[in-house]
Amino acid sequence: MQSRIEELLRKVEQFKPANLGEIEEFRIKILGKKGELTELFEEFKKVSPDLKRELGQKINRLKNLVLERVTAWKNELEEVESAAAGELDVTRPATAQGIGTRHPISLVRNEILAIFSRLGFTTAEGPEIEDDWHVFSALNFPPEHPARDMQDTFFIEKNPDILLRTHTSSIQVRVMQSQKPPIRVVCPGRVFRNEAISYRAHCIFHQVEGLYVAENVSFADLKQTILYFAKEMFGEDARIRMRPSYFPFTEPSAEVDVSCNLCGGKGCNVCKHTGWLEIMGCGMVDPNVLKACGIDSRKYSGFAFGMGVERITMLKYGVKDLRLYFENDIRFLQQFESVI
Repeated sequence: MQSRIEELLRKVEQFKPANLGEIEEFRIKILGKKGELTELFEEFKKVSPDLKRELGQKINRLKNLVLERVTAWKNELEEVESAAAGELDVTRPATAQGIGTRHPISLVRNEILAIFSRLGFTTAEGPEIEDDWHVFSALNFPPEHPARDMQDTFFIEKNPDILLRTHTSSIQVRVMQSQKPPIRVVCPGRVFRNEAISYRAHCIFHQVEGLYVAENVSFADLKQTILYFAKEMFGEDARIRMRPSYFPFTEPSAEVDVSCNLCGGKGCNVCKHTGWLEIMGCGMVDPNVLKACGIDSRKYSGFAFGMGVERITMLKYGVKDLRLYFENDIRFLQQFESVI
């Protein structure tokens, strides 16, 4: 019986039909009521119990193979005949498309925007090619600031300076110019800096920056907003700390750390055994920035914050090399959530 199964397998694999009629004859010969496979099933009833499991599996595999091949042969010949006749069968099922995945940067970006949307922030976008005023001057950058050097920024034209934006704060400037307070907005986008590419730095990356301008906005409002974000993004047990820092467009300014979600704050290689991970910069909007955008700094105050999406993605998914985000390696991308 074993040899008959193997012989039938060879027949199926070697059979090359020339037309649909030959396929149907072959199907009847193998699967018909008096076909060879039917005879095998009859013979199978007499097999000793200790061989039934093994032979039964082989016969079932043979049957499934025949059914698959018959279907494939029919589809192939029908397509050839239709093409030869110049006909298109619009009722035929379409070719199955594999389900793709969203890029991890897109997943985290959307999650960040959703979190701030629950706090009443709207989303604004702006051009990637900007002028000096929107990127630097309106944000209180002094003329000698190193960010204005070609070693740090990609300039396209000079006099006037046109450049690839180095942060999405330029969108905040445009919003403050076009809207009156209260303003509550988050600004996602791609930014560019003239940096050497390595596992921890890239010349292209993504930011989400936020701005809130209204009457009586305080640093306490800023801290509570960031704490809410950290708990929503990294879990209810997340804690934050703020360290004094400097940015031209905020005063006072701070760097924000979140408790390491990989070790629970106990210390590991990722957080350099400190239990903390830096996630963003923030501060109260400098009055000079409000004035440059036509907002009365005596009546209104505000806070701003900015984070790198790649950094948040690294912490959320445990990715240790920034370059993976830009290589489009399908093995890397398939690890993330499927498209719905």
